[in-house]
Amino acid sequence: MTITVPSGLFEQAHAAMQRAYAPFSRYHVGCSILSTDGRIYVGCNVENSCFALGHCAEAGAVSQMIVSGSKQIASVLVIANNDTPCTPCGGCRQLIREFASDDAPIYCANQHGVVSVHRLDELLPYSFGPNHLGASS
Repeated sequence: MTITVPSGLFEQAHAAMQRAYAPFSRYHVGCSILSTDGRIYVGCNVENSCFALGHCAEAGAVSQMIVSGSKQIASVLVIANNDTPCTPCGGCRQLIREFASDDAPIYCANQHGVVSVHRLDELLPYSFGPNHLGASS
């Protein structure tokens, strides 16, 4: 099966992964987000010796997107520095849900390339989002 990924998404996530700060787990994660206005935003995981204060690559990319003025995610690519494809953690799935539609593609990659693609609603079924609070996502 060939997976077609939007141009630049893998390369930028891979570059972000290489800059991750993960001295404790050594699990480097990069994320790239393509917004609906065509811009790409990246993030990497940043660990902290007080583990609860670290943050995920997806959170960094979403923050960069919001600060830049974009509000809607078209697709997400998550990559890790090993042979197992990386998927967003539960908290990041919920964060992505805040800014993406149910059918947004989430590309899951390992250090060699994209291994799978899933719709957001497959990764987070029956999700709670802005629409439940009267806001639009």
